[in-house]
Amino acid sequence: MLSTIRKTLLITAAAAPLPAFAGPAEVLTTYAEIAEAGYEDSLATAQTLRSSVEALLADPSDVTLNAARAAWLKARVPYQQTEVFRFGNPIVDDWEGKVNAWPLDEGLIDYVEGAGPSDENPLAGLNVIAHPSLTISGKEIDASTITPALLSDTLHEADEIEANVATGYHAIEFLLWGQDLNGTEHGAGTRPATDYASGDACTNGNCDRRAAYLKAATDLLISDLTFMAAQWVEGGAAREAVTADETAGLTAILTGMGSLSYGEQAGERMKLGVMLNDPEEEHDCFSDNTHNSHYYDGLGIQNVYLGEYQRVDGTVVSGEGLTDLLAEVDPALDAQMKADLAHTMRELGQIKTAAEAGTSYDQMLAAGNTAGEELIMGAVDALVAQTRSIERTVTALGLTGISVEGSDSLDSPEAVFQ
Repeated sequence: MLSTIRKTLLITAAAAPLPAFAGPAEVLTTYAEIAEAGYEDSLATAQTLRSSVEALLADPSDVTLNAARAAWLKARVPYQQTEVFRFGNPIVDDWEGKVNAWPLDEGLIDYVEGAGPSDENPLAGLNVIAHPSLTISGKEIDASTITPALLSDTLHEADEIEANVATGYHAIEFLLWGQDLNGTEHGAGTRPATDYASGDACTNGNCDRRAAYLKAATDLLISDLTFMAAQWVEGGAAREAVTADETAGLTAILTGMGSLSYGEQAGERMKLGVMLNDPEEEHDCFSDNTHNSHYYDGLGIQNVYLGEYQRVDGTVVSGEGLTDLLAEVDPALDAQMKADLAHTMRELGQIKTAAEAGTSYDQMLAAGNTAGEELIMGAVDALVAQTRSIERTVTALGLTGISVEGSDSLDSPEAVFQ
């Protein structure tokens, strides 16, 4: 797998005092309330996922496995919409790798085909589930009891290798679906429910340890999301950091929007896969849910700009958004910003529609699939275009020194920011 190097793009604008808008404080409050609601929804859907996992482990069957998979898919919907809060908020960025790190060398966790130790990752075939005793960095590790602490403190990013992902949504995804061996053909992972059965019904060995790992990973996800939800309530550290200073708060919003739009989604999550024709670069590769992952990332950016978020129960959190501030200063740019966001959502929606109609995202990545490449690159181009409008918004609001994540898979900064 090609290793990519992140770059930082520095957006600069002429220094100027922040204009006296009608309600920048209200915009920051709306932003924090959307974050609070999004993380609360993420926690609630993860709790539902845990209940489904418990039902699977109590009675492994196709019915209970499919119910757990469905719960995982539902849990991704609110979480992906929170990713826009990551880059502008250090509390979130420092934490995010616990719950959403990818891609992962799944051989660290369980049995796989065609994987093993490599020069890049000596632990890629460790298979914790099969081995109650491990050696990591020359140290003997007692893994006879699989606990959340073992996953988070010992295994996650072991040897300081980012691909050693032991926790979070994608570890759980792998344990529910298994390895996707379909390449760029249609189809997700096909782990059997009997991988969690008892006695002679157990397939692929170590079913009790596999169950323990899935339970520990799910419990840890709940714990991590509980922590982050608490950061955004009244008095929470993330909310306080955003709302304490208007300029810093608006900078956080635009940093998150620009970084997710450009380097993270357009670059690392989308264009890189097209360049490599590699389904391993899918964000939700085991479940073939990548089309939804991309769609809800885009929706999260739009939510923040418009100041509106629809919760999983159908209620709406809304208030003054960036759109209201920009409309006072530059109505034409506000209209352009909203048009760009809407265009991005149409392009991401086309990918989602095609996948739901039977053309999975990994098929779109296949070499020679011109139509699939056009679908993905249409969204990439839209994300880059909306990043240009975000840059113009930074200038219009008189902000300075906003750093936006870049990617070697995209054009040079000079070609993007003109």
